[in-house]
Amino acid sequence: MRVNHLHNTDYNSQEAQTRLHFSTSNIKMLAFLCLILQLSNTIAYASTGKHIIILAGQSNMSGRGGVQNNTWDGVVPLQSKPNPSIFRLTGNLSWIEARDPLHKDIDVNATCGIGPGMAFANRVLERNRSLGLLGLVPCAIGGPRGTKISEWGRGRFLYRQLLRRTTVARSGGGLIGGILWFQGESDTVSELDARMYGRRLINLFNNLRADLGSPLLPIVHVAIISGQGPYVETVRKAQLGIKLRNVRCVDAKGLQLLPDNLHLSTAAQVRLGRMLANSFLKL
Repeated sequence: MRVNHLHNTDYNSQEAQTRLHFSTSNIKMLAFLCLILQLSNTIAYASTGKHIIILAGQSNMSGRGGVQNNTWDGVVPLQSKPNPSIFRLTGNLSWIEARDPLHKDIDVNATCGIGPGMAFANRVLERNRSLGLLGLVPCAIGGPRGTKISEWGRGRFLYRQLLRRTTVARSGGGLIGGILWFQGESDTVSELDARMYGRRLINLFNNLRADLGSPLLPIVHVAIISGQGPYVETVRKAQLGIKLRNVRCVDAKGLQLLPDNLHLSTAAQVRLGRMLANSFLKL
């Protein structure tokens, strides 16, 4: 009996270990399947049924809020917090949940911080939940010296990159909802560039609408308040004077600048994002 008891004890112990091993394996497999399902849902949600918003321009669209001495302070305001309904297209053309800095892998030759994109997106969804998902497509390039509007001309690298990224963004069935444009500081250096700005901006908007197949695509652009040269008012006048259907201009005048007197502060970027959203929703 004792031998049988020991034999039964060993058998029960082995059976328990087998069950434990089986149970642990099941848990790991279940966790793995849940992860796959979650990733599949994320990809599915991110690639279909979203409204695509293109963010283009130079450093103030890319975002320098909270950046000093080439270091971002890491502070993200409540209005710019991540939202599971807001995605961004990364530099390697994949969708992930959006969070600042939105342009960190796009405007790679500069330190990016807070821009207007997240505050814009959160405000839009706050005001119109029926939009569902937003897909932000960062395309702004500021770099160490900024970019002039002539560098965004049809056929130039920045223009082609914007089209390529947008094509990928809508390949899963997304709808291009609009363009946010904030640029012009680099065109304040030369009087000729400043005087040509209005014509070049109209050409840019018309070309983008034509190449994206959306002749009335909503566009909201920003009238600058700072610049790298003496012709800020000339560029501002051109921006404020644009008269195109479904195009609105938001005036950044009065928003707070960083000590460099060129880039918007974090608070200013949040306010600008909400202003852009309010104007966009009216379109």
